[in-house]
Amino acid sequence: MSSSNTNLLVNLGLYFAINLSLSTCNKFVLNAFPYPWLVTSMHAVFTSLGCLILLMRGYFEPAKLTRHENLVLIAFSSLFTINIAISNVSLSLVSLPFHQVVRSTTPIFAVLIYRVMYSQSFTTPIYLSLVVMTVGIAAATFGDYYFTLMGFCLTVLGVLLAAVKTVATNRLMTGSLKLHPLDILLRMCPLAAVQSLICAGLAGEVTGVTQQYTGVSMLWQSLGLLLAVNGMLAFAQNVSSFHTNKVAGALTLTVCANVKQVMTILLAIATFHTEVGFLNGLGMAIAVGGSAWYSWIKLAEKQQETQRPEDRHEDSTPSIALWEGTAGVPY
Repeated sequence: MSSSNTNLLVNLGLYFAINLSLSTCNKFVLNAFPYPWLVTSMHAVFTSLGCLILLMRGYFEPAKLTRHENLVLIAFSSLFTINIAISNVSLSLVSLPFHQVVRSTTPIFAVLIYRVMYSQSFTTPIYLSLVVMTVGIAAATFGDYYFTLMGFCLTVLGVLLAAVKTVATNRLMTGSLKLHPLDILLRMCPLAAVQSLICAGLAGEVTGVTQQYTGVSMLWQSLGLLLAVNGMLAFAQNVSSFHTNKVAGALTLTVCANVKQVMTILLAIATFHTEVGFLNGLGMAIAVGGSAWYSWIKLAEKQQETQRPEDRHEDSTPSIALWEGTAGVPY
């Protein structure tokens, strides 16, 4: 295996491990502290502080941006917040199994965006592996499929916005600006923190916290360690996802997100003794098989590109799994 493939697998492995750890931690946090917008704002604050510390230690150099380019980043952070808001609303109008199935189609939306906007196509086996994964996720999460017309439309819109958001993320890192992943996070996260805090106020979460806890000291004594660990995991996840988005490209990170859904179900079975039927188990096997097929295809393509550098085309299409999590909170 070439060094580039090894580096790719290491990055994907770290992303997957951190992502799954954060998702598990989020379950405990949201059970004890049921304020998703405030948790989102906290994640953005921890990420901002982490990036600031790395900047002060010289890990990256911030780019000098024009007024127009700064406005683009403001619009990007707004897109991030709007995407969460739509996900929150849609979850109240559809069942969770239906929401998961629709979210599993994000690779297909990514393919459509790149075909329409950039005239980029993929091989037939890639398309087939994505279909297999989507079918597997549908079977693995099969349950009470319920949705309203508005819920269906908003869920699909949320998937589309997630795809657009990640395309924008990749373009910021690989396009004319070529911003460092940490530079983007440092510029975006403070804006996202403020926007999420405003949404928390509008959703009544700030009032709920002040009624539940008499002061910051009481909140810290009750949940301080858990929230601190959760915030640091969020920082690690955001750095890992942005960096892996730049390194892995294509639909690879999206595949990791779908596999994470299966692993989350398996973890729930082991931890919370969740019962699943035969169809759910078969779906998980199909989804994992589809992701393994996709991974094998991509590694083979990377190997061929390494052997024939004159035929290499940059695979810079992004993943769609950035900042995605449970109950509308982006992780």
